[in-house]
Amino acid sequence: MKYFQQIFLLLFLFQLSLSSQEKETTLKLNLELVRISEQFKSNIPFRKSVDFFKKKKWDSILIYSQKLLVSSNNKSLKDYIHFLRGYSFYHKEIFKEAEKEYLKVSKDNKLYLLSRSFLGSLALEQSLYEKSIKHLREIELLDEKEFQLINKYSILHNLGLCYLHLKKFNKAEEYLDKSAKILEQKKDTLELVGTYGDLATLYYEQYKDDLAIPYFKKAYNLAKTTNDFYSRFVTTKNMAVVEENRKDYQKALNFKKEAAQWKDSLNNQNRIYEVAKKEKEFAVAAKQKEVNLLQVENKLKENERKIFLYSAIGLLLFLGIGAYFFREKVKTNKIIAAQKETLDELNTTKDKLFSIVSHDLRSSVNALKSSNKMLVDNLASKNLEALENLLNKNSAIVNGAYGLLDNLLNWALLQTEQQYFSIENQRLFMITEHVAYNYKPLLLEKELTFENSVSKKESIQADQESLKIVLRNLIDNAIKFSQPNGFIKIYSSNTIEGYTDLIIEDSGLGMSDATQVKLLDDSVLLNKKEHEDIIGTGLGIQLVKSMIKKNNGKFNIESELGKGTKMIVSLPKTNIS
Repeated sequence: MKYFQQIFLLLFLFQLSLSSQEKETTLKLNLELVRISEQFKSNIPFRKSVDFFKKKKWDSILIYSQKLLVSSNNKSLKDYIHFLRGYSFYHKEIFKEAEKEYLKVSKDNKLYLLSRSFLGSLALEQSLYEKSIKHLREIELLDEKEFQLINKYSILHNLGLCYLHLKKFNKAEEYLDKSAKILEQKKDTLELVGTYGDLATLYYEQYKDDLAIPYFKKAYNLAKTTNDFYSRFVTTKNMAVVEENRKDYQKALNFKKEAAQWKDSLNNQNRIYEVAKKEKEFAVAAKQKEVNLLQVENKLKENERKIFLYSAIGLLLFLGIGAYFFREKVKTNKIIAAQKETLDELNTTKDKLFSIVSHDLRSSVNALKSSNKMLVDNLASKNLEALENLLNKNSAIVNGAYGLLDNLLNWALLQTEQQYFSIENQRLFMITEHVAYNYKPLLLEKELTFENSVSKKESIQADQESLKIVLRNLIDNAIKFSQPNGFIKIYSSNTIEGYTDLIIEDSGLGMSDATQVKLLDDSVLLNKKEHEDIIGTGLGIQLVKSMIKKNNGKFNIESELGKGTKMIVSLPKTNIS
């Protein structure tokens, strides 16, 4: 009977010591894990694991921590993960796995000592007393300042229990006595009841009843000051056993009756706890159901907001794309309208050009036919003077028609970009002299004085053939618009930096300001101006302007009606030694 009672006491107080350690450390551990999780803010799985720890969701911790072990290479983080896994396995009573995880915590980690404390508790719970002592002694030998998360009382108490089970009573007495003194200083009544009971059991095992009984009484009297029915039941039951062994059966009976009362109260309390637990579970389930409904509602509202947001974004994108395409369409329409306008102008110019050219050619051919008829008539009468005049007239008509066709051909080649073009260094004097030489018969016929005073040192950059076309047209116009006994001069000057001005000046009929503006305007063809009997299409001037532009030059006209004209061609200069 006595032996049974000793075993009962040991088991009870052993369980009490384990729960005491957990209560002491849980609050500190929660706070410490929250601080640790702040170091790994970006690691969502670890923060979730800590949150599950506070909620005691051990399975969730094991699932998330396993993912972390696979994905993380951070040694410190892995130590904390091993600790959380060991703690979870411990509470699921999978002790071997818990031990494996605790042993993986590195020695330099904050939770190393706490993991060793739990290893000692694990070994004690599995009756591996020597193993438990090894882990607990590692912690006991440390300085007081090392005990941050660990309750020193629990270490000493568990060491005392290990030695008590190993029948090493002197060691057990030393550690249990130390733990009792710590509790007396802390005035921890409930824990002290258990420690007094352990000391009583220690002496009772050695048959030292005179030392054991005072501790049984201390535990009994102290338990009566608490509201813990289990402590009252156990201490009262122990006192019944003590009095029965002392042959005081009346007291033993009274203690048994009292123990029975406390057992009934304990059973009632347990039933109340069970009912309260069920009610709490029901309330939690109801609350959880309410929370789930709210979550569903919030999710639906969130989906509605998302749909509205996406619809608004889609509408804005649609409007933006529509506005973009509308703007592009407007821009395209403007371009098309401008191109159409330009095309219409070009078509009008083309139609006008063909009309004028065909009219001039027809006039030239008709004039030539009439002149040839007169030529035949005079040839029959052998009127030599009339024949000479008619031949000169025919020659002038043919030259005019040839010049018109030549300009038309060059203009067509220029517009279709089929004309060979090569800008090179050219001697300006040599080109003007060569072109002017071909016009000497016309100059003599019209009794015009010609002077070429272009500097022989002037060198320009131009395409030689296109420059000759420019000079032929300008000299031809100068001859055409000059009266007999007039003059034509060609000379150079340097009024614009980087350019050489080639000036073709005549003493001819001149032109008004309006005519000058129209001649300088692009795509303007003339068929009637101040001198209707002389001016034709204006194609020659348009060809001159195009050729000068292609040679990177500039063109200008200075003229006054009745006082002659200056045609000024400015071309890029170059230096040739």
